[in-house]
Amino acid sequence: MSHAKPVVYPIIPNSIPAVKAEMLRQVGADSTETFYADIPQGLRLRRRLDLPEPFLSEYALRRHVEGLLKRNRSCEEMLSFLGAGCYRHYVPAVCDEINGRSEFLTAYAGEPYEDHGRFQALFEYASMMGELLEMDVVSVPTYDGFQASATALRMACRMNGRRQVLLAGSIGRDRLSKICDYCKPEIDVQLLPFDRRSGALDLAALEARLSSACAAVYFENPAYLGTLEDQAAEIAALAHRAGAECVVCVDPISLGVLAPPGTYGADIVCGDLQPLGMHMQFGGGQAGFLASRDEQRYVQQFPSRLFGVAPTSVPGEFGFGDVAYERTSFAVREQGNEWVGTAAALWGITAGVYLALMGPQGMAEIGIGILQRTRYAARCLAQIDGVRAPALESPFFQEFVVNLDGTHKRVAEVNAGLLERGIISGKDLSAEFPELGQSTLLCFSEMHTQADIDRLAGALQEVLR
Repeated sequence: MSHAKPVVYPIIPNSIPAVKAEMLRQVGADSTETFYADIPQGLRLRRRLDLPEPFLSEYALRRHVEGLLKRNRSCEEMLSFLGAGCYRHYVPAVCDEINGRSEFLTAYAGEPYEDHGRFQALFEYASMMGELLEMDVVSVPTYDGFQASATALRMACRMNGRRQVLLAGSIGRDRLSKICDYCKPEIDVQLLPFDRRSGALDLAALEARLSSACAAVYFENPAYLGTLEDQAAEIAALAHRAGAECVVCVDPISLGVLAPPGTYGADIVCGDLQPLGMHMQFGGGQAGFLASRDEQRYVQQFPSRLFGVAPTSVPGEFGFGDVAYERTSFAVREQGNEWVGTAAALWGITAGVYLALMGPQGMAEIGIGILQRTRYAARCLAQIDGVRAPALESPFFQEFVVNLDGTHKRVAEVNAGLLERGIISGKDLSAEFPELGQSTLLCFSEMHTQADIDRLAGALQEVLR
């Protein structure tokens, strides 16, 4: 044991030696080593961690952290065309104002009889999301869209007792990794091929792979590669013919101009809420949504809370509360459908504020504006020698694949050149989808102006010279 002089850390509770000694006496332990008796010696670190000396004043710590933060470069001072799952959309000031209010920001779980405002806000969010998706039931948000996708597939497997799911092969590899982590080893996750010319799901392959073992067919619309799946109704019909559920992942910002998934046969809908009033953040600011039709066999498989409205004992008065609470792990712990802890309810309230502010007309205008920008960008980039834009033939929404094979340059090399010119380029797809060659995924939102797109095109021409 080391006999080094004990260090007292002012920001760490109970680091004073006398306090430690009294705590050990109270529990009847000779030393802290007693608590680690079950850990094999070979797994123990017998030296101090290689860390810098602690800051002993709040000012010194703050100055150090602020210095680190100043090294960051964000989309505020750089022009970004990076999407691939997290997007820079405009966040109205009212979203930040309301989600920063203490009654929402500090609320944790709460109960219907003590937290009326929060429950009503979540009920209103679920109602507006249901209208946007053309689905009847929407749960409180999950941690992120990745979890929502995985949970949707587990719901399907619980419903029909099957243990295989078929996923469109154009899915992003990060989302696929989370789905595999969440579903294996109980569920067999298989990828379906997609057409390399169009990005569309291979219907013949789907039909050949469907069987009585398949619980669900999953695809994204828009897809990770930006394309729109114009075979959505056919995919749903094939899934239903085999007794499988059709699970669709959508970008809610697209639904002002695209048909909602409920119209083309989706049974369970999932996706990310981040486009609806959430800033891009360093790992936070994420939430996912789950939705279905109002049928008992779907409702009973939701793992998280569902908020509904019901009459109270006072005539004409209504209250907001949990629906089918007994199916959750909050009620029955380990017997719940899935283990559910803290949800991203605050972001659900934020998304509700965004949808209420925008309304149907606002959502349509955003969608139209994004479509116009992406079409203009595709025309500009296609005029550059050696560049194929878009590289896939299907219609697209706010992202599209750009192929650089004809330029004889790697995407990483081009991205580095653009970064030197103050531009964050698209996602390099060469590792995720090597079959697409040297391709990048570029994103255009309502935040981009015509001048921004022209600047990208001009900088790309410079880099490719």
